Amino acid sequence: MKMEFVRVLLVICITALVGGGCIHTESTAQKTENVHMANGIKIGEVSSTSAIIWCRLTKHPERNVNGTPFPARKNPAKSGARVAYAYDLEKMEGAVPGINGQVRFTYRPAGNKKQKKSTVWQWVDEDKDFTCQTKIEGLLPGTRYLITAEGRRCQGSRVGCKVEGGFKTAPEPDTPAKICFTVVTGQDYTRRDDKANGHKIYPQMQKLRPDFFVHTGDIEYYDKPGPYADNVELARFKWNRIYAMPFQRTFHNENASYFIKDDHDTLRNDCWPGQSYGDITWEDGLALFREQVPMGSKTYRTIRWGKDLQIWLVEGRDFRSPNNMPDGPDKTIWGQTQKKWFFDTVRQSNATFRILISPTPIVGPDRKNKKDNHANAGFKHEGEQLRHFIGSQKNMFIICGDRHWQYVSVDPATGAKEYSCGPTTDKHAGGFSEKNRSPMHRYLKIKGGFLSVTVDRVDGRPTIIFRHHGVDGRIYNEDVIHLNPNLFVDKKR
Repeated sequence: MKMEFVRVLLVICITALVGGGCIHTESTAQKTENVHMANGIKIGEVSSTSAIIWCRLTKHPERNVNGTPFPARKNPAKSGARVAYAYDLEKMEGAVPGINGQVRFTYRPAGNKKQKKSTVWQWVDEDKDFTCQTKIEGLLPGTRYLITAEGRRCQGSRVGCKVEGGFKTAPEPDTPAKICFTVVTGQDYTRRDDKANGHKIYPQMQKLRPDFFVHTGDIEYYDKPGPYADNVELARFKWNRIYAMPFQRTFHNENASYFIKDDHDTLRNDCWPGQSYGDITWEDGLALFREQVPMGSKTYRTIRWGKDLQIWLVEGRDFRSPNNMPDGPDKTIWGQTQKKWFFDTVRQSNATFRILISPTPIVGPDRKNKKDNHANAGFKHEGEQLRHFIGSQKNMFIICGDRHWQYVSVDPATGAKEYSCGPTTDKHAGGFSEKNRSPMHRYLKIKGGFLSVTVDRVDGRPTIIFRHHGVDGRIYNEDVIHLNPNLFVDKKR
């Protein structure tokens, strides 16, 4: 009897080393239990040679469409009411419960099966909402890749789910190439414009076959009802629910993305370091964002897309001073390290067109009661510093999110030019009036939709086109900028 006990214990230990979390009394049932990927995959941080693939294993293939609606409750940020949720989250409308298991990614250049590669099977992280992020490297520049994500319950079990998708890598810095990308902001489940499928802009953007996509933040709203997400479980619930919507999921399966966070998807409106929202601490908010999107080592970064385009994606929450601090040289949104990095890398760039993509406005104009961005008086000193620098650069532009209206504006003091992409739906648009049009505005529309940018060479002339689209894809505004070939000289560095 003793020897039999030792033998069983030995088998269990070996299984633990080889098969990870497959150990429990129902191991046979576990091997036959299915897994799914209701959230699809996200493909992020794409360069000319690498990408990060994100996925999450789920108990069911789709969100809980027929679940229980969330009851009304007061916003804890305003009322201080700490009403504990007493409902089973898996039974709520939109729920996408996770499950433990293993995933593997297989990828190859389109049209070349001989170069197929696969990652090893790896466990999703139970402590990170059953997600997994894997960096793949050694990719070919300027190439369309096909990718297959597979999931299984444990080692030795059959493949239970499969998601197929793809993405493009960036061309090398000395290669002229036509590049198209899209930008959005302000995405909220309760303000979606297709109840069954999500946000209508996603299939409209897909029609453009973008090389990449940028979400400038407010990807979800923790501090908006349905439910107010004042703890980690509810915050995860909101992320999982919106990325199980068919429009979002299909789009992200097929396109490279870059994600920037803002206030509502960190904690709450206009937040800064040290604050909290209910039970979510500042550190929780930062960790949740990194958990739910493919993200590299830094949240500010610059990426080169061929000879004619370089983008800068900046961090607007991690390093900021309190919004209520008196303005002056020490008050900052970016922090001194990020700001120096930005100035240095812009000066070093020889890309034809350079674009700063910011989660919040830098030029504006904004509403006078707002205090947390560079376009208003709250951060006037740093705002002027950035506008003067950007305005002094040739062929440099700003794209911003956060504002719930579309605009193009030019700072009269520096010439810095800013394009606001506007919110994802018409229901989400507002907060400004076209009657308040400023002399700074070149275009203004209180509408939802997205911004597309196309960089190309037309008859040998570097050209950039900014287009504001409505939720149905209709073009409301088009700004075409051709460089004079007699003045255009490639900078050699």
